[in-house]
Amino acid sequence: MNNLIQIQTEHHAPTRPPGAVEYSASGAQALAHELRGQIEGEVRFDDGSRALYATDGSNYRQVPIGVIIPKSKEDVVKTVAAAKRHGAPIVNRGGGTSLAGQGCNVAVLMDFSKYMHHVLEVDPEKKLGRVQPGCVLDDLRDAAQNAHQLTFGPDPATHRWCTLGGMLGNDSCGVHSIMARLDGKGSRTADNVEELEVLLYDGTRMNVGKTSDEELEKIIQAGGRRGEIYAKLKALRDKYADEIRARYPKIPRRVSGYNLDALLPENGFNVAAALVGSESTCVTILEATMQLIP
Repeated sequence: MNNLIQIQTEHHAPTRPPGAVEYSASGAQALAHELRGQIEGEVRFDDGSRALYATDGSNYRQVPIGVIIPKSKEDVVKTVAAAKRHGAPIVNRGGGTSLAGQGCNVAVLMDFSKYMHHVLEVDPEKKLGRVQPGCVLDDLRDAAQNAHQLTFGPDPATHRWCTLGGMLGNDSCGVHSIMARLDGKGSRTADNVEELEVLLYDGTRMNVGKTSDEELEKIIQAGGRRGEIYAKLKALRDKYADEIRARYPKIPRRVSGYNLDALLPENGFNVAAALVGSESTCVTILEATMQLIP
């Protein structure tokens, strides 16, 4: 957290961590003004909104630069682009606990739960559910169970209001998730993700999931930003594969750290699963396709 950005105001100048970057109130106002002219969603940079979003379910309190409540993918893309132009970090929030992917930071905070919360599709044949990141877990479960007798395996205690985007950020599981293993799947959210549509801070958008060796080589040969990313992930995988196999804990509910084992060939070079649990540090999730079970 050495690059946290703090807002300095006339009334309150919070103590900044060593090495933190100063972000001025005028900079925040300029960013807010630009966003109000570009997006359809809500732009909340007032003190009240920032205070409301300064905490999650932990002991931490980090007042955000401002809060964005996007109405569409386009709003998200424009928000990230503007934040980059203004040198502001971003953090994405589902619910209000760590199910949000540790949803507080001194950053531009995006809350998907008000507008981008829909179940977009349930495919009973493939046993898949496609959702927006702010979709509440029980909304997906209701849509899958009522029509198709399907459900989603991971089961956090706060399933009635936690969001799929938050669960993906945190790699949630839950006490009843062990039952999902009876269907041959693991108990973590990472074990039950099929595909993610993601946005990078530099504006790159792509869909990620399992990747065969043939497809991986095609992506790398195609070049561009996506090819560069996949080439570097492959190089990382190849360099540390033996260490990952030998030293990653073989436990069903390992939810700490980056899922580098998802990049191993035997696990299908699954970039989506590798991103689950990364706490909004690598990508912003625009859409998610999740695996369902009976």
